[in-house]
Parts: sequence; C-alpha cells; structure tokens
Amino acid sequence: MGGRGQNRTAEQPLARVASGISAGPLPRGLRTGVLRCTDIKTFIIDMQNDFVLDGYPMEVPMARQKLPQMQEVTRVCRNSGIPVIYTEHILLDAFNVSPLETAYNPSLLDAGMRKGSIGAKIVDDLKPEQNDVVLQKHRYDAFHNTPLDTILKTIRGLHQVDTVLIIGTLTEVCCESTARSAYMRDYKVAFVSDATGALSDAGQSATEANVASFFGRVLTTKQLTHEIQPLQKDPAA
Repeated sequence: MGGRGQNRTAEQPLARVASGISAGPLPRGLRTGVLRCTDIKTFIIDMQNDFVLDGYPMEVPMARQKLPQMQEVTRVCRNSGIPVIYTEHILLDAFNVSPLETAYNPSLLDAGMRKGSIGAKIVDDLKPEQNDVVLQKHRYDAFHNTPLDTILKTIRGLHQVDTVLIIGTLTEVCCESTARSAYMRDYKVAFVSDATGALSDAGQSATEANVASFFGRVLTTKQLTHEIQPLQKDPAA
C-alpha cells in the first residue's frame, strides 16, 4: 500500500489508491470526490494573532500570506450553510499545561497563546460570527481532551456530519494532527492546500503528501469552490 500511496497526486480522490484493498464500496464523498454541504463541517485551525501577525511570538508568514484563500473558503462555506468551528491553541501562566510542547519550544515558557491575551484571539480578518463555535485546546490535535467529537456528532443533528474541511495553521503540526485524528474517528478529511500555512514549503509539501496518500483528500480553494457552490442551489444539499 505504501508504494501505491506514494504514486498518488495531491488532487486524486482516495478511492484511486485503494485498488489493492478489497473493502467493499467506499463512502459517497470518497467514491465521487464531490463534497455535499449537508455532510461537511469546517475547521479553522489556530488562526490567532500570535501565529499570524508580523512580529508576534509564533509568527507563521505563510499563514498570513494565505489569509485571502482562508477568507474565501470561509465565505463559501457560510454561504452554503456549512457550520464553522474555530480552534484556539491556549497556554496558561498559572501552570504549564503543555509541558512537552514548551520543552521542545522553550520560548513558549514566557510568551505565546496565553489565555485571555490579544495574541490568543482569532485574527480580525477571520473573526468568528455569533453562532460559530470557538474551541480552546491545549494539544496540537483539536480532538484531544476537547468536546469536538460530540459537537460534530450533533451540530447538524445526530451523526449528520461525516466530512471535516481543514484550513489554518500550522499545516504540519495542528492541521495535520487534527486531520489524522479525524480520520481515526472515521471522518472523511478535505484538506485545503492553499488555505493552510506551514513554517516552510517543505513542511507544507510533506503534509499534503501524507494527507493525500493516507488520510483524506487534498484540494485547492478553487476546486473546493467549484464543488460546493453548485450545491447551494441543490434542494437536497
């Protein structure tokens, strides 16, 4: 399976690398490559001031550069009635809530993503709306010790969401960790390549290859818009 996955391009649906697996019909979204508004939930991962703004502690220039695409994905999803969940990665001053994270990145012992700070807030360019869910987390994986799975299972009615759409930062850390965790919970993953920001081009490419080969579907904002917009007029969507 490893060899087959490595030959798959980022835009191919997962079904095309399953030729060596006999597991019965694939779910609708993987078989057709079509995203249905009724099935999707959008994650905007950690687009906080500390990650995005120039000179802030965890600045990711690529995340800032890709803000226009993230705004477009958010606009299309809102117009299609697709619920939006934001995550905020939060550290505490009272005690070290993420000791391994700060061990690998000691600068976080003194600054960055502190609860209640301006830096921990979502950037104004992607400001949450009144009915959006904003979920705080202390680990890279947005599912870890959070109510995210319960929210997904109920936000459209019981067990109506089967696909998560991921944008945000860092591509190779929280976005990929959350994508893998969603896959492990049997959610289909749509990972938007030009609306996720990494620390480097190499990091971005590596995550796209991993997700496309084993954990979901990688697509661009243009592809996403093309698939979702026609469904806005579909009474069944």
